[in-house]
Amino acid sequence: MNDRDLMFLPAHKQRQMIVDGDISSVEMIEASLRRIAELEPRLNAFITLDEEGALATARAADRAFVAGASPGSLHGTPIVVKDLEVTKGLRTTLGSTFFEDWIPDYDSVAVERLRKTGAVILGKTNTPEFGNREETFTNVAPTCNNPWDTTRMPGGSSGGTAAAIASGMCSIGTGSDGGGSVRLPASFCGIFGHKPTHGRIPRFGGQAKPAYNSAGTSGPMSNDVRDSAILNQALAGFDARDPGSVKADVPDYLSHLEDGVSGMRIGTTMTLGISDVNDDVATAVENSWSAFSELGANVEPVDIKFDPVPRDAWWTLWTAGQVAMYGYLAEERPEDLMPYTLDMINHGKSLTGADVSAALRDVQNLQLKMHQLFEEYDLVLAPTNAAVAWPHLDPPSKIGSKVNSDEMAGINYGAIPFTMVFNSSFNPVASVPVGFGEGGMPVGMQIIGGYDDDATVYRGSRAFEIARPWSGTRPVVS
Repeated sequence: MNDRDLMFLPAHKQRQMIVDGDISSVEMIEASLRRIAELEPRLNAFITLDEEGALATARAADRAFVAGASPGSLHGTPIVVKDLEVTKGLRTTLGSTFFEDWIPDYDSVAVERLRKTGAVILGKTNTPEFGNREETFTNVAPTCNNPWDTTRMPGGSSGGTAAAIASGMCSIGTGSDGGGSVRLPASFCGIFGHKPTHGRIPRFGGQAKPAYNSAGTSGPMSNDVRDSAILNQALAGFDARDPGSVKADVPDYLSHLEDGVSGMRIGTTMTLGISDVNDDVATAVENSWSAFSELGANVEPVDIKFDPVPRDAWWTLWTAGQVAMYGYLAEERPEDLMPYTLDMINHGKSLTGADVSAALRDVQNLQLKMHQLFEEYDLVLAPTNAAVAWPHLDPPSKIGSKVNSDEMAGINYGAIPFTMVFNSSFNPVASVPVGFGEGGMPVGMQIIGGYDDDATVYRGSRAFEIARPWSGTRPVVS
């Protein structure tokens, strides 16, 4: 098997090859590193590549396995970690020049648990500063490119992880999602991304000053649904160091993965009551809905209306959080912050306590609305974004029939209006590839579940993956 075919295998199949003795972990990692050497100059998926550390970890994994150690759930397989996750002994920049030389002496909870799976960390992937853009550019690394068209952006803020997986440098990685940062790059790059139920993966670990976590969570990214469920299972679970961590047993995301969607109640919406979408996105998403009917689900349109639109509450809490976490940097050296981060901090400083209180009220009303919606439906299907990936810093001028002029701190909200709502509502959501639009660029669809029902989201995603497999077409850079 050549390196390309090997790296496009799901991680759980790579692990099985290692366990069966068909290949060693070292050989697997060497194949991944050869792919990175070939493709990375065109993509800039990494901020820090750790070849020496990865090979050392692989050698240790091989020795332990020969000595009789029980292999972990991702034993010996290559994985990438977004550079917002803190990694002991490995440079962690958070996409910021303030931390470009920081080598932590501890791991985030997600990385602690990731290491226990036996996966081998290749390095840290490209991210905008503190995850604050829908595109992936910063001052500590070259701009990340989309493997389907390197003149276009891969999405953000987990753009580096998405580009690495989509191009076949590896088959699995971690991202984080505070407003769509797993789902958007997954959609723009044609891979699978899952935003878990808020609080299921603890968020302890990081250089930011502690602040209320109103939206963000780590999340798995992969070419394969089962891989994502395996990684999510390993990362989820209570940790006392995170006050927002859910203190309850973690559901089993794998035992019913193949059970399908027959008999499920599934709602469909093209707008989420928020925004129109471009025709190419609408066509691909609508064409995917019939797969669920063919699989035996009861599929019907659902009329969703929000008052107020959830974006404003999300934006208030997000920018207030930026002040709490990084406001001190704006006091020290504002000129060294990326303009989008500084704009967020300045907006957060303009807020009053009443503004934040009203946002919290609106978020709680949103959560109530979602609880009520998922009393009627098992899943809801909606576009991940309103447009396909655009050329760097050149978002579409129109969304549907309307001029696209909705920006916040440079973020083109008009093209990505559908993801933030579920960060505020805490619902689990996946983005699955459903086809291609303008310029041959991937289109993604959100599969949304009820609170703490990630297992059903995975079931629906897996059923769709079987019915409409997305793994046959590869990007130009692969």
